[in-house]
Amino acid sequence: MTTEHYHRAGFFRRLAAIIYDILVAVAVGMCAAMLMLITMLLLVENGVLNNHGYEHFSDLIQHAPIYQYILQVWVGAWVMAFFLWFWRNGGQTIGMRAWRLRIASTNDQPITYTRAFVRMVSSLFGLGTLLVLLDVKHKQSLQDRIASTEVICLSKEANHHRTWRNLN
Repeated sequence: MTTEHYHRAGFFRRLAAIIYDILVAVAVGMCAAMLMLITMLLLVENGVLNNHGYEHFSDLIQHAPIYQYILQVWVGAWVMAFFLWFWRNGGQTIGMRAWRLRIASTNDQPITYTRAFVRMVSSLFGLGTLLVLLDVKHKQSLQDRIASTEVICLSKEANHHRTWRNLN
């Protein structure tokens, strides 16, 4: 089974998957933030990290830019890892799976973490998908063009995990 049997996804189907994935990414970010906040709280309370003169940990987090920066980088890394891992391992995020979409290569090269990262950065936080509205014939987003990928619509049978390895 090869990808030429499937048509490229249109804008609204991609948008539905993006909305779904945003909800999952927010949940991933919240869990990552909770883990980091608990770790930082324990480290501050045990004197490992400086409390900068604040009595309560919540005041410290709100007013110490270094701790805010650490938290933001941590959460951002987890959200990025969510997308990169799913795109690299199976070509589908949870939202894409729900809408039977999959990322496939257009140049017969595997989708590596580097390629997935290039795709993520070139998506411009999802704005690159707007190009699909203008490119009615090829239905390729900015990130698809730059990373040499395409988003295809799968049949119900092809959307099962057991067929992932058979798609190029």
